[in-house]
Amino acid sequence: MKTSTWTALACMIAFGAPVAAQDYADAYYPPEAMNAALEAVRHETGGQRQFYFQANRFEYRSDDETQSLAWDINAWYGGRLNRLWIKSDAAYDLDSGAFDEARLEALWSRAISPYFDVQTGLAHDFESGNGRTHAVLGIQGLAPYWFEIDVATYLSDQGELTGAAEVEYELLLTQRLILQPRAAVSWSADAIPDLDTGSGFTDIQAGLRLRYEIVRQFAPYVGVEWTRQLGDTADYARAAGADQDTTALVAGLRVWF
Repeated sequence: MKTSTWTALACMIAFGAPVAAQDYADAYYPPEAMNAALEAVRHETGGQRQFYFQANRFEYRSDDETQSLAWDINAWYGGRLNRLWIKSDAAYDLDSGAFDEARLEALWSRAISPYFDVQTGLAHDFESGNGRTHAVLGIQGLAPYWFEIDVATYLSDQGELTGAAEVEYELLLTQRLILQPRAAVSWSADAIPDLDTGSGFTDIQAGLRLRYEIVRQFAPYVGVEWTRQLGDTADYARAAGADQDTTALVAGLRVWF
């Protein structure tokens, strides 16, 4: 019998054919042929290894005090169940010529449902004099009503426990014009004076970005983002003479392949 026939029979078995059909296939085809057909089905329905790259945000930002460049980049390689994720986010102050923040994460991701992955790995902050390496545990996925959610907890090599949660949504105004609301909140279990960070919720961000997809993989956008320091972290900012809340205009590109 041709391999295509074995594959068809394997599909019947893999996707819920009646027991009689499975018994029939097992009775007439040797086990090695059935196993090969099942492996072919698994490969063709999600077993391939793929690569994905996305610069979700690559933007210029301007507020009342500073001008900066920021990015939020992620990439993954793997199959449907297991993937290696690389994430990077940073903000570069154009006035001082230094990074306000820069983080790189390497994570193993395992699907725990059709819509959610659990992720664990390492992250490193590239801050002059205050660099830290973190163990990471998080969950990422697509919630009901198509909200994209990314929640992570970080335990640093200094014993500091912090975390962040982010949610995004895409509202299609037309087939190419898309409004993307985004909100994020960060927290710290303890005060971290070296980083001017207090305990509890440390800051909140809320933004809107309007992009136009020239092609699906390439979309310029404009928007606005509001940031507010919270609790003891706001006290640190106030003592340093900095604003506790800022509103920035942004313009950038969203790219993926």
